[in-house]
Amino acid sequence: MSRKLTDFEKQVYDFIREHDEMIVSNVPKHMSGAIPNLKNAGLLKTFKKPTTQWASKKKTFVKAIERNIT
Repeated sequence: MSRKLTDFEKQVYDFIREHDEMIVSNVPKHMSGAIPNLKNAGLLKTFKKPTTQWASKKKTFVKAIERNIT
């Protein structure tokens, strides 16, 4: 995407990329607002999966997609 990211969005992207894949509820509250913007820009991917093999409910995870950001 050609959209420029703000400094805060870059910080959030770097934070999530550093942690590889994480549950959305584990992202700090002040950073979670930038997730939809990064997802719409094609930099993040969200998906659901169980946390353990015995869990009946799935949790939402977020993962950074490796791209060159400006």
